[in-house]
Amino acid sequence: MSQQEPAGGLSRRGLLGLVGAGVVGAGVASAVTYAAATAGTAASSGAAATYPFHGEHQSGIVTPAQDRLHFAAFDVSDLTKAELEELLRDWSYAASRMMAGLGAGEFGAVGGAYDAPPDDTGEALDLPPAGLTITFGFGPSLFDDRFGLGAKRPAALIDLPHFPGDALVESLTGGDLCVQACSDDPQVAVHAIRNLSRIAFGRASLRWSQLGFGRTSSTTRAQVTPRNLFGFKDGTANLRAEDTALVDQHVWSGGRDWMTGGSYLVARKIRMTIETWDRTSLREQETVFGRTKGDGAPLSGGSEFTAPDFTATGRGGTPLIADTSHVRLAHPSMNDGATLLRRGYNFVDGNDELGRLNAGLFFIAFQADPRTQFVPVQLALARNDAMNEYVRHVGSGIFAVPPGAARNSFVGAGLFD
Repeated sequence: MSQQEPAGGLSRRGLLGLVGAGVVGAGVASAVTYAAATAGTAASSGAAATYPFHGEHQSGIVTPAQDRLHFAAFDVSDLTKAELEELLRDWSYAASRMMAGLGAGEFGAVGGAYDAPPDDTGEALDLPPAGLTITFGFGPSLFDDRFGLGAKRPAALIDLPHFPGDALVESLTGGDLCVQACSDDPQVAVHAIRNLSRIAFGRASLRWSQLGFGRTSSTTRAQVTPRNLFGFKDGTANLRAEDTALVDQHVWSGGRDWMTGGSYLVARKIRMTIETWDRTSLREQETVFGRTKGDGAPLSGGSEFTAPDFTATGRGGTPLIADTSHVRLAHPSMNDGATLLRRGYNFVDGNDELGRLNAGLFFIAFQADPRTQFVPVQLALARNDAMNEYVRHVGSGIFAVPPGAARNSFVGAGLFD
């Protein structure tokens, strides 16, 4: 990817959000000098992949899943429709720069006026892009009567139902906008969200956020299946980017509206009762999952990627894979073919008031239509999954992820046509 200076620039309000009024109107020469210097550094580092911001689809969906995540949901302030558009333009401009290894603003961490705050926070100044992707989404609440966008709310952007067993915390749910920043360097991902939050100052405020580590799914065949915090391989049957026909069917939104080529993101914060699980026998753990803990093979036999045989029985005709096992209830063959592209992450948020690990899975899945994919699968799991004894859903969000931005345009431009 070329590391050239992205076209366009931040709006005046975006500049004010980043650095305050003191820098607005500063000379152009220093910006050009800094951009040229950082472009050369990023291009020659060779330390990590870079992914394009512009294109048919947003990066961060079928992109090979990186190791780190910073996810954030925002609420939009009292804005006009034109000001919302301006925010999305500013975010797109800054995201295109940061994904290319540049500073969030044209002056950067050290190139602006000496007596004004820098327009980039600087913690990623000496770091390569580290495979950074920044993906934007729109929540159902964005389509209320504030911006006149109600007629453009996609039918698939539903309000998620209350699932059995949900213990959702209001401060960990919803949001008008979301940003998913993934990278192989945690500081690069945090830098992205930090600077987008600064740009949004006075226009959108952070509602909730989540740091994640250790991807819990593979999105390409080159990646080894990772393990979750229960110690089991996770996402063995996940969609892979190489399965283009399946991705076209199950991930990308069809039709002829502004969401064509986009997708729908569902995020769920799932707290794991680690201490209870750790006192459970290996036999019970494997029965709950329906797979072996060692190599991830289904209990019906074979190796990790052997298809589960839900008809196989053992002594006394007992199914080798229990009817309440996670692998059975989540399998596409048990859900009318419903398939998800998962990009989840582990999280550990310290400990709770009882001294237990506040840890679990930050589940992220992309799909073409949550009504026929996530919702029926989650209903089946919520009602019957043996794993429910060890997990609790505490956070939730659903977002329409528009297609990628064209050159000299911005993410979500179709909303404003």
